[in-house]
Amino acid sequence: MAKDYVISVDVGGTNILSAIINNKKEIVDRVKVATTIKEGPDFLVKSVAESINELFTKTGINQNEIRALSLGVPGTVNPESGIISVAPNLNIENYNIKKEMQKYFDIPLLLENDVNLAGLGIKFFEYDNKINNGLVVFIGTGIGGALIFNGKLYRGSSFFAGEIGHMKVKPSGYFDGDGKSSTFENLASRTAIVNSIIKKSEKKDTVLKKIIANGEKIKSKSLRKAIEQKDKLVVKEMNKACKVIGTVLGSLTTLLNLDTIVIGGGVVEASEEFMVAGITKAFKNAAIKDASKIVKLNATKLGDDAPLYGGYALAEEFLK
Repeated sequence: MAKDYVISVDVGGTNILSAIINNKKEIVDRVKVATTIKEGPDFLVKSVAESINELFTKTGINQNEIRALSLGVPGTVNPESGIISVAPNLNIENYNIKKEMQKYFDIPLLLENDVNLAGLGIKFFEYDNKINNGLVVFIGTGIGGALIFNGKLYRGSSFFAGEIGHMKVKPSGYFDGDGKSSTFENLASRTAIVNSIIKKSEKKDTVLKKIIANGEKIKSKSLRKAIEQKDKLVVKEMNKACKVIGTVLGSLTTLLNLDTIVIGGGVVEASEEFMVAGITKAFKNAAIKDASKIVKLNATKLGDDAPLYGGYALAEEFLK
């Protein structure tokens, strides 16, 4: 039987998104289920397996037609051993997910960091493999990155490359509670933006007061609506985040001489025009001109599908 399909799974802190992709590089179908963390990693693997079996049921495709199962997780992973070294959002440490998944399916399993997978998807599908030296940055609960050098994903000496959210940055006026410099994601992630808005809303007016008072989650689309209404507090906090992001990307461009930077994540998708403009302005101020003038800085159009397509690209890389 011909093996014409790849299963791609993106395991997030909130949802597990699974898809079957055919050899024409088309998503045949997809399934989304809630991520359950508190029951432990074995239960999480069971949830992934159930979502894959649901795909089989929906499509009529069986595992004998699958050439690879690509799995993206938010953490440090070893693609060679199949071990997740640490995935804080999933409460996982030193866990052999490859071994556990093989209890459910006799399919070659390929493991990768979720943003690395998104980076591969963007390079392979959105840029037609034409990113030579690039950086993909996803801004969400935290901030993650994927580095592409000489046309290939750069994983680093211990598979930790791209974890830019943990970089220490210290722009003027930004400090955490104990006076130490803060990390990139503690200053500019969606979580950081929202937390700062909530804290400052106690003294400043905002259209988000009702949401905050009700203890509801401030979603990316709520931030977009506040920007559209010219909410001073929200615009200020979003601009501050854009300044930090642009400054970091500019500094990395000066260091690495990149040709392409792609940004993504729910907050970028919801407020793309605002964020790309703000980030680009700060980026140009921060980077050396000779390095920045060749850079194409854009938001991805793939959205949540980026890591799914990345799973197909990963199979192309390892199973040629």
